[in-house]
Amino acid sequence: MISVNDFRTGLTIEVDNAIWRVMDFQHVKPGKGAAFVRSKLRNLRTGAVQEKTFRAGEKVAKAQIENRKMQYLYANGDQHVFMDNESYDQVELPEASIEYELKFLKENMEVSIMMFGSETLGVELPNTVELEVIETEPGIKGDTASGGTKPAKVQTGLVVNVPFFVNEGDVLIINTTDSSYVSRA
Repeated sequence: MISVNDFRTGLTIEVDNAIWRVMDFQHVKPGKGAAFVRSKLRNLRTGAVQEKTFRAGEKVAKAQIENRKMQYLYANGDQHVFMDNESYDQVELPEASIEYELKFLKENMEVSIMMFGSETLGVELPNTVELEVIETEPGIKGDTASGGTKPAKVQTGLVVNVPFFVNEGDVLIINTTDSSYVSRA
């Protein structure tokens, strides 16, 4: 058991027979009444996001999530196949459960698969990924003074706003938490 006062972003907990990841939390101490913790939780089974309030000091069960390193192999219809690098076991995940992560996955990429016992919960991406630009408007010389951006489509189909100097064929570093451009690789 863990106290809600010890919440931190990324912590996995078990509440109401569901497994949740803490996305955001805030300790609130009103002038009148008891303190509480307001949290934003993501259900790891369904992907649903819910805001939940806990009384200060309330105890919740900590979910024991195991992260296994796996390699993304290919898509098989609406199933996506991952292979364990050590045992060569293959796991299939439905497209609906990893819809957001697919924007960053490319073949042979190594990711962490979240396991709760023998149940596969989903994919945990690295903080940044390197993706190649396949489509963007050409930059115009001298058009960088304003510091503007233009849309660029990367190899996974994700569209990212990038600076004007980025061209087709450039490899970019993309932040996976908010789909933003970080830099060129």
